[in-house]
Amino acid sequence: MSNNKTIIVTGSSGLIGSEVVTYYCQLGWTVYGFDNNMRADFFGPGGDTRWNQHRLASTYPNFQHIELDIRDRKHVAQALQSIVPHAIVHTAAQPSHDLAASRAFDDFDVNAMGTLNLLEATRHHCPEAIFVHLSTNKVYGDAPNYLKLVEQESRWDYADEAYQHGISEDFGIDQCKHSIFGASKVAADIMVQEYGRYFNMHTCCLRGGCLTGPNHSGVQLHGFLSYLIRCNLESRKYTIFGYKGKQVRDNIHSLDVVRFIDEFIKAPRIAEVYNIGGGRENSISILEAFKLAESISGKKMVYDYDENNRIGDHICYISDLRKMKAHYPNWRITKNLQTTFEEICESWERRAKEKANI
Repeated sequence: MSNNKTIIVTGSSGLIGSEVVTYYCQLGWTVYGFDNNMRADFFGPGGDTRWNQHRLASTYPNFQHIELDIRDRKHVAQALQSIVPHAIVHTAAQPSHDLAASRAFDDFDVNAMGTLNLLEATRHHCPEAIFVHLSTNKVYGDAPNYLKLVEQESRWDYADEAYQHGISEDFGIDQCKHSIFGASKVAADIMVQEYGRYFNMHTCCLRGGCLTGPNHSGVQLHGFLSYLIRCNLESRKYTIFGYKGKQVRDNIHSLDVVRFIDEFIKAPRIAEVYNIGGGRENSISILEAFKLAESISGKKMVYDYDENNRIGDHICYISDLRKMKAHYPNWRITKNLQTTFEEICESWERRAKEKANI
């Protein structure tokens, strides 16, 4: 049954997925969430997202959880044929570089084939639906590392003024090392673009930098800020992998990601690509993140250093937000780093108390 106020969210118990669910439930939409807690399979108990699923289900009567694996082509098609949504926000993924190398088939089946299953089901059963795909800046591989950099006291930065605003969408994706994860996400990214161009569908790829927020189940292999802050709060040892801890990421709060998704859904385009992140103002290195976390919690960061960087890891990555702002001038960053850190701290502290009271 068609409903122009219906949206499907894949990976609905994850960081961005749950933020999309919350946003559209509060707008009064009917929201269907596809999730099978694959993150727990990938990352163990620390990656379990059932707590978030239950939180959403108990909070929003207009949310319906559907236990669905996006690799299941038949059931994906049946679900889209039954629901016929106005929009689909595809956030489900295997998100780890390191894990992809040891589970290459699972990585590709989830990231590439899962996306293709959704695109084909959309084309056949709801071709007018707006399709928003959460891609990644890892589609650029390690090419950003070949830009000339300058080493500062606590971070690396671009030496060339041409990159003062960060990396734009016309940055090349070829002739570089992506990691197995990056390659599977490239396949999905290009497919989403191709379905837009070839079939004239409203699609977009959001090439995320570090997407973060209070509902992240951060682990060592994925979830930079969430995991770092948890380590600080619990006095766990955090391991820095290479680059002297001066590697830089621009962090964007999950709510600001969803606010952009909403702008796109209101005024969709064909086969668009956007580099979505916090921009220069919300960029931070690991060493700088240690200091900010310590200033909020009052606890010293416990860490060690492994000089071997992760394969394909960026030394400095900042998203150029100018295209996003030009296309959607009503959108802007609303959550700065201080607020984001405080919200993540509060979330981990609350979850610890809830777990203690079980």
